[in-house]
Amino acid sequence: MSAAPAPRTPLRTHHSHRGSDLVVRTYPAQGPSRGIILAIHGFRGDHHGLDLLVRHLPGYTLVVPDLPGFGDSTAFTTSAHDAAAYATVIDTLRSDLGLPASTILLGHSFGSIVASRAAAEHPGAFARLVLVNPICEPALEGGQALFSRLAAGYYAAGRMLPERWGLAVLRSRLVVDAMSALMGTSSDPATRAYVVDQHRRYFSRFATRESLQEAFASSIRDTVRDFAAQIRMPTLLIVGELDDLGSVPGQYSLAAQFPHARLEVIAGVGHLIHYERPATAARHILDFLSTSGQNS
Repeated sequence: MSAAPAPRTPLRTHHSHRGSDLVVRTYPAQGPSRGIILAIHGFRGDHHGLDLLVRHLPGYTLVVPDLPGFGDSTAFTTSAHDAAAYATVIDTLRSDLGLPASTILLGHSFGSIVASRAAAEHPGAFARLVLVNPICEPALEGGQALFSRLAAGYYAAGRMLPERWGLAVLRSRLVVDAMSALMGTSSDPATRAYVVDQHRRYFSRFATRESLQEAFASSIRDTVRDFAAQIRMPTLLIVGELDDLGSVPGQYSLAAQFPHARLEVIAGVGHLIHYERPATAARHILDFLSTSGQNS
């Protein structure tokens, strides 16, 4: 694993949304800011999952919330935990933080669904959309259908069992390590060790069993393609050649549904671009923002 740039120190703020104490970290740009990126993490993740990407984009101010029910943010009390509800978080942050229309919206994995929905529902609110490992097809339809059904049963059981046993199942290190092994594609020992460590540290930082199961159900039901045709802004899709959750043909099909989309395929990587190839992803993002005139 190549050395990453030094960590960036964020400013931490709290916001109230649908009963959640929503915790947001803002990483000021190093030097004059070239713009603002609002970045949405994936399922079972939190802001830590986007840390390497944040480090590789020093010229931009990054705003990274922990979605309600994950990381330091408490669960919703007046809403289910699904892509539709999470998309409203973005609108609250736009208002609370005064994010201008020049802001770039970024989403990884499940966060790509959330970001796409918000972009479709609020045309003109953002200047550009960046989707890393976008979810291009329902998990119950593709090659991972059987695995997705098994995972759905796992999360349902974790919710229904007595609390002590349910939490033990959902936070099982054996299961978390299995997820790392299934999703990881890097042959570099240091990179694989980093992925395992990140998942062990942060994959079990969910607020409730109910919020976790609801979010998972949304992650295998909803897709970016549900909103692609409605998104008029320039969009960048960064996909992994070996991503089991979104095949390359499926990603090209998704890109064709956007009015203005550019697709970049990173060879030799799967669904963990943000861990395994953050520098490559950052280069694609910087090139996209530069060529699309987003360096004001």
